[in-house]
Amino acid sequence: MVLKDNYGRPLLNLRVAVTQDCNLRCPYCHREGEEKPREAIVAEMTVDEIVRIVRIAVGLDISRVKLTGGEPLVRKDIVEIIRGIVTIQGLQDLSMATNGTLLALLAEELYANGLKRVNINLPTLNREVYSKLTGGRLEDVLEGVKAAVDAGLYPVKLNMLILKDINDRDVSEMISFARETGTILQLIELEPINISDTYYSAHHKLLDEYEAVLRQKALKIETRRHMQNRHIYHLPDVTIEIVHPIENTEFCMHCTRLRITSDGKLKPCLMRNDNLVDILTPMRNGGSDKELIELFKLANQKRQPYNKN
Repeated sequence: MVLKDNYGRPLLNLRVAVTQDCNLRCPYCHREGEEKPREAIVAEMTVDEIVRIVRIAVGLDISRVKLTGGEPLVRKDIVEIIRGIVTIQGLQDLSMATNGTLLALLAEELYANGLKRVNINLPTLNREVYSKLTGGRLEDVLEGVKAAVDAGLYPVKLNMLILKDINDRDVSEMISFARETGTILQLIELEPINISDTYYSAHHKLLDEYEAVLRQKALKIETRRHMQNRHIYHLPDVTIEIVHPIENTEFCMHCTRLRITSDGKLKPCLMRNDNLVDILTPMRNGGSDKELIELFKLANQKRQPYNKN
C-alpha cells in the first residue's frame, strides 16, 4: 500500500545521494539540500547499506529510485550499487543524475547492469562558458551524451539550469541539440539552495518567457501529475520539460519524493534540514528491517509542503 503523508501526497520516488564528492565545481549546485561539507560527515554508505535502504523503500511501494550526489560516477563501486538495486523485486525504475563527464567510459556497463535512464547536467554548449562555470571540459559531457544514447539508456534527459546573463540566450541552441541527439531537454529554474543571496539575485530568471513560446509551438502539452504537475511540451521532433523551482505551491502540493542524504539520513524536503531522520546509525547499530520501516514511516509523516498557500 502506497504511503501518503498528512496532506494526501503519495510517496513514490526516492532520491539517493550516494556521495557528496564531485569532479566539477559548479557554483549553483544545491547538493540535494545537504549543508555539511564532505569532510564533516560520516563515511559514505556502503553498497550493502544503500541496497538495504532501497530494499526497505521498495517494500513500502516506493518504486522509482534516482541515484544522485555529488557526482555518482566518482564512486568506484557505482556499478555494484546499481547491480544490487536492480535485483530488488518491485522496483520499477532506476535512473541517475550525473554531470556526464565520466559517462562515456561507463554508459554501456551501467546499462548492462540495469540502469534505465540518465539526467545529464548540461548548462551550455559554449566550451568557454562551460569551463568557467564548472571547471570541466564540455567535450567530456558531449561524449557522455552520445555514449548514453548509443548504450540504450532511455530517455536521456539534458538538464539545462537557466542562469541570467550566462546561458539564458542559449535555449534555442540547446533545443536544436536535443533534437539532433534524440534527447529530452529540461529547462530548470535556479533555486536558492546552498548558494549565496548575491548569486541568486544576479542569476535567477523566471522561465515564463520560455514557456510562453513553447506553448505556442507545441503540438501537444502534457502535465506530469506525480512530478509536481510540471508541463511537457512536445514540439516537432523534440520534447521539452519545464521545471519550476520548489518555491511554489503547485510544486510542493504534488511532491512525491523522499531523499536519502549521503550520510544516511531520510530527508523529507529539499528545502529543510530540521526534520531529518537518521536511518544509517540505527542500521549500523543492528537495527531490524521492522525498525527501519518505522523510520521510513516517520520520515513520511514529516513530509509537508514547504509552500502551503
